Amino acid sequence: MFRHVTPILACALALAACSPGREWSHATSQNTISAYRQFLSKYPNDAHAADAHKRIAAFEDDKAWTQAQVISTVDGYHRYLTVEPNGAHAQVARENITSRERAYSWEVLEAGKETPAALEDFLEKFPTGAEADLARGKLAMLVGYRADLGSFSSRRGAERERARLARRFKKALPQVVILQPGPRDSEFRITSLPMSEQQANGVCAHVASAGSYCEVIQSAG
Repeated sequence: MFRHVTPILACALALAACSPGREWSHATSQNTISAYRQFLSKYPNDAHAADAHKRIAAFEDDKAWTQAQVISTVDGYHRYLTVEPNGAHAQVARENITSRERAYSWEVLEAGKETPAALEDFLEKFPTGAEADLARGKLAMLVGYRADLGSFSSRRGAERERARLARRFKKALPQVVILQPGPRDSEFRITSLPMSEQQANGVCAHVASAGSYCEVIQSAG
């Protein structure tokens, strides 16, 4: 039995103990940023180097994401995207930013005056989400109806009737408009501007009491 290791064998054993494969196994068992960085410092061109870089990037991405979630603010998610613009959680971060901005804008809108213009501006900026559905519902209540005043087959006939109705019901109808024929309608329709159902009912009650045709219809826009 050999009692001594020759210098050549000792050197071979040392090289085997410190081989890239063994070092990589050690790094993966540790599975930390420092372990992978230590591996890269020794073997920057090893076959496992790319994998080490990916694992470090994943750890850093998760760390940045955890910090963003702890803060849970628009600024926090923006900071994450600044550090990790293509990170694994980038899409969720953008969705969280939009969700918080939408909720805040909706609170401001509700605290002020919910005009059709304000609701339309909100929907242009935030077309989806629970607040967008609420905005559409409130907008429909404000401008979802018209007072229908009749229809004509010719533009000229509709123009004459529009002018007559505008003169006769100037106070009740601030503006009388002509709707162009649609794909399923060949006639020019005379109506009020879009308004609430209550306003349309009031207009039609006034117009009908004077002996003219008026019917409340839903507005297409």
